[in-house]
Amino acid sequence: MLMNTDEFENARQMRDPRFDGRFFVGVLTTGIYCRPICPIRVPKKENVQFYKSAAAAAEAGFCPCLRCRPESSPGTPAWSGVSWNVSRALQLIDQGFLDGHSVKELAEQLAVGPRQLSRLFKDHLGASPVAVAQTRRLHFAKKLIDETRLNFSEICFAAGFGSVRRFNSLISKTYSRSPRQLREARSVNRNQLKEGSAIELTLSYRPPFDCEAMLCFLAYRAIPGVEAVTERSYARTFRLEGLAGHFQAFFEPRSHNIRVRVSYGETRHLHRIIERIRALFDVRADSAQIDEFLVQDSQLAPMVRRFPGLRVPGCWSGYEVAVRAILGQQVTVKAASTLVARVAERYGEAYQCDVEGLSYTFPEPARLVEADLGGMGIVGARIAAIRAVAEQLERGELDIGGGIDTETFVPAICKIKGVGEWTAQYIAMRALSDPNAFPHSDLILRRAMAEPGDTLTPSALRQRAESWQPWRAYCAILLWKNYAFEQLNKPKKH
Repeated sequence: MLMNTDEFENARQMRDPRFDGRFFVGVLTTGIYCRPICPIRVPKKENVQFYKSAAAAAEAGFCPCLRCRPESSPGTPAWSGVSWNVSRALQLIDQGFLDGHSVKELAEQLAVGPRQLSRLFKDHLGASPVAVAQTRRLHFAKKLIDETRLNFSEICFAAGFGSVRRFNSLISKTYSRSPRQLREARSVNRNQLKEGSAIELTLSYRPPFDCEAMLCFLAYRAIPGVEAVTERSYARTFRLEGLAGHFQAFFEPRSHNIRVRVSYGETRHLHRIIERIRALFDVRADSAQIDEFLVQDSQLAPMVRRFPGLRVPGCWSGYEVAVRAILGQQVTVKAASTLVARVAERYGEAYQCDVEGLSYTFPEPARLVEADLGGMGIVGARIAAIRAVAEQLERGELDIGGGIDTETFVPAICKIKGVGEWTAQYIAMRALSDPNAFPHSDLILRRAMAEPGDTLTPSALRQRAESWQPWRAYCAILLWKNYAFEQLNKPKKH
């Protein structure tokens, strides 16, 4: 349980959307727990308790509110004030690790003891790993019941339950209603429940969120045929477990939502797809808290005020980002995009859908192990590095995902000839979702923090960035954005 601090009490009274998902409110008189933005009449202060996570409120005996739907909150910020082990564990749980593994195996994956991991979860989230995983399953199942036409068997396995009986039992116990009764009582927009092969869900985020900056970043690096970006949407193809699909994401700033439409043949992998989309758009970030921290730096302060709510763009595939990063060494972003587009066009698989601009999927590592990348304008060292990364991924010798920390990942991938520190840190930012990853040798970053006309050395920038921890990745996005803005608005010489 959280202390009844004035900050959280004020947020609850004001229904402040910036605090949505940062804490949950247990109402003693009703036995339910709510989001701080719940539209019901605000309960008296003496009748509520605050919890660090939905799982903690559930473990305390509270049931989720049917009005504010805790399952639709942006979620507890994975990086906000928690240890690195807890953050990585949360990523793995969100990816469904505990659906088929034990807490002991989760602890082994993180190189800690099971008791230590449980203690860390209790300290930082107020709940056990098992409770966090169960709450995740229940919340996702409730969201699918409310927002889709999937049958209950599909929902059961998409949410990570092992059996329909277990699914029905937990839903009924938690909500005091059967899945069918919940669906009959749903009050979501009926337009979102239309028939069709695509599955549509709404993802909430905490403001501020600079959606325009996110889409601009992705648009500038978009792979033609694989990705399509407009002023308000992002779409891409993907492959998962050997099956191709695509999704579209539509940003709705006024409601602090991202409406996602997924077309994929296997509904049992739906939660994995949604979690990757959340990571891609950095949905769980607490921008208000991050901005508040960064504005304390006098040099960063005006940039933060100019661009509040910047997020770190993630990715669909760690290998795809690795290929882009390798091709982006010592060349412009535009040149790297051209090269990666050639790779995708030659070795990606054809894909047909009704989204304009999507025509093939990005090649999997196995496809590029033996690929002939000659004659495409790619130097031999880059070709060798791309092939070496693919080979190590195929052999299981390299991990580019949430189960590895940056301190382990960077030296591992840098052993590959042609992969340097900049490349490794850039991959860590986007594929590992490490908020503290920082490509300190980046030329633009070194210019952005120097006096006009000057450039810092990599070591000088790394030292300057010490005080920005643990949010250095957000600083990189901020500096890139601000530098581009200043170059665009630089007075022209006559």
